[in-house]
Amino acid sequence: MTTASAPSATPTPRAAGWQIKLLYDGDCPLCLREVNFLRQKDNGRGLIAFTNIADDNYNPNDNGGVDFATAMGRIHAVKADGTVIQNVEVFRQVYDTLGIGWIYAPTRWPILGALVDWAYGVWANWRLAVTGRPSLKTILAEREARLASECGDSETQRCRV
Repeated sequence: MTTASAPSATPTPRAAGWQIKLLYDGDCPLCLREVNFLRQKDNGRGLIAFTNIADDNYNPNDNGGVDFATAMGRIHAVKADGTVIQNVEVFRQVYDTLGIGWIYAPTRWPILGALVDWAYGVWANWRLAVTGRPSLKTILAEREARLASECGDSETQRCRV
């Protein structure tokens, strides 16, 4: 069994060629496994920009306006044109972009799609507990306290946002 490692902790800047920016929770071991798989499939082409929302420097202004709390609740992505998508549609479009859309193609079928969308909603509501993490409320409070203590009178961009 391979261990997932944390990809780059900083948001990926808009580089020529990315078609979709995946906002992922870099503190979630299952999310990291998926991100590592997708990075491998991207194979350095730069079609997908990966942004770790768990990074203290995460900035909603650079990511379709999706704030940390919202991004933690459901998976989101930002298309190159600025359109924000969420839930299973993120996987459909990311996989399509990488040329492996056939994996999620059946989720576009009416009955199966509705079931997969429902199952994702259940997963999203339980993912923190399933992965042994604190509640979203606790994570948000800890993040806020950490950022407040780090910023103090700092003039960094993150502290001014």
